[in-house]
Amino acid sequence: MKAKTVYTTEQGRVCAGCGLPVDRCECRAKKAVDRGDGRVRVGRETKGRKGKGVTVITGLPLHDDGLRQLARELKQRCGTGGTAKNGVIEIQGDHRDVLVDELAKRGYEPKRSGG
Repeated sequence: MKAKTVYTTEQGRVCAGCGLPVDRCECRAKKAVDRGDGRVRVGRETKGRKGKGVTVITGLPLHDDGLRQLARELKQRCGTGGTAKNGVIEIQGDHRDVLVDELAKRGYEPKRSGG
């Protein structure tokens, strides 16, 4: 039985599940991702952004690392900023048409949501 590390300053943050450093965590890679009904939706939101619009992509069946990588590539494709958090990709500006086309090329079945 492997002893569980309670506290250490050698390795930084430690995963509670497997006891390894977070960057070498084994249990996080094995977790299944369940993000909604499996339909990728591309919409536009302005709530809480002082009228500035962002394009929001939800329903992607990716882990956090894959989501961040896809967000990076989509931001480069649109030439703008954005973020990936809580299973959602936000791209600054209204780029719904470009993103729907790009996601379709990557094998997803995106659907425009909202107005």
